[in-house]
Amino acid sequence: MTHSSVALLVDGDNISADHAKHILKIAQDIGTVTIARTYGNAQKGPKWLAQPQFHFVHAGTGKNASDLLLTIEAMEFYSDLGPSAFVIASSDGDFTHLARRLREKGRHVVGVGERKTPQSFREASSHFEMLFDETTMFNRMIREVIRAGSTKGNGIDLQALSNGMKRHGKTISAKGHPNWRDYLKSHPDLFELHDCESITHVRFKPEGFAILDDT
Repeated sequence: MTHSSVALLVDGDNISADHAKHILKIAQDIGTVTIARTYGNAQKGPKWLAQPQFHFVHAGTGKNASDLLLTIEAMEFYSDLGPSAFVIASSDGDFTHLARRLREKGRHVVGVGERKTPQSFREASSHFEMLFDETTMFNRMIREVIRAGSTKGNGIDLQALSNGMKRHGKTISAKGHPNWRDYLKSHPDLFELHDCESITHVRFKPEGFAILDDT
């Protein structure tokens, strides 16, 4: 079902701005995003301030200030604007009550959070989407670059991997490793290296990613 109005509300004190594009994509996949707000302390959330797709709302410095303001505005949006769907991005179980209340009012609620998100919030939502940490997203991007360049599952050479990742704006130096061989060897459950004459190729291990995708 495509919703004509979706309210996207992010707990900016709890969720990193590194997930901004992913969270927005989740909301856009269910309908037209008419509200996109992030709540947090402006002094601690400069990365969220730099996200033009989101209206950053400074909630102050008090304990749970962001949670309270997000909840208040969610109920105001329900009453005044009537979005048919809400996307609540937080790994905080305190939003369980909000999700449940919005659903009681007939709204579709998508919860978005990391692995640490309590089961209570997940189950209170109509649907829950998992956010993966930066390393997991990086490894998944490597998998896609390998998949795109591999022929008959033979993998690609390390220079092709480096070039492919650079096109996505990613370099191995940013991960704190001296080279791609060093990084890939640190993830033997996900990647397999093999030398062919003077060139090193890398393949990804589907069984390793199957475990990663299920967690």
